[in-house]
Amino acid sequence: MNLSRRACWTAALAAVTLGVGLLSAPALAKPDASSDRAAVAACVSSDMAISYHGRGAGMGHRYGVIAIKNTSDHACRTGGYGGVSYVGDGNGTQIGAPADRDPGHVRSFVVQPGQRLVSPIQETVAQNFPRKRCHPAHVDGFRVYLPNETHSQYVKHPTTGCRKHKVHLLSHKPYRRPAH
Repeated sequence: MNLSRRACWTAALAAVTLGVGLLSAPALAKPDASSDRAAVAACVSSDMAISYHGRGAGMGHRYGVIAIKNTSDHACRTGGYGGVSYVGDGNGTQIGAPADRDPGHVRSFVVQPGQRLVSPIQETVAQNFPRKRCHPAHVDGFRVYLPNETHSQYVKHPTTGCRKHKVHLLSHKPYRRPAH
């Protein structure tokens, strides 16, 4: 065999070996979870039931979680911060400032039907502030927005808030999986 013929055979053998390796590579590769998440539609308000669960109180604060549960028949994706504010006057009027965002690890989650995520929330008791500074008002509950959603849900939670927007009574963390 002359040199050019040997070079052709070597090149052909290398190409076949490389081709077989490339064909089998996808079977060995791990699926990319981020591409799976991107393929799942974002959660919308109609996919989720929202509720509040108190966890305790102390030092002029109340603690709890805003829970969102996927009540649809399909998986959806959400994560990060939603929106929370007090509402009252029997008609959904916002009472005071919306919730501040406490620092936390922001993640995206695929939420299967029946699964929940929670956002820890802290409420400062309105009576901690002078009446003139607070302008106390009865609160009927929370207005809650899912992350990146423009439709809200009402969650019953009677308490007292401050009408003054300069007084910040609420803070919350990003959504996360609940601890079991």
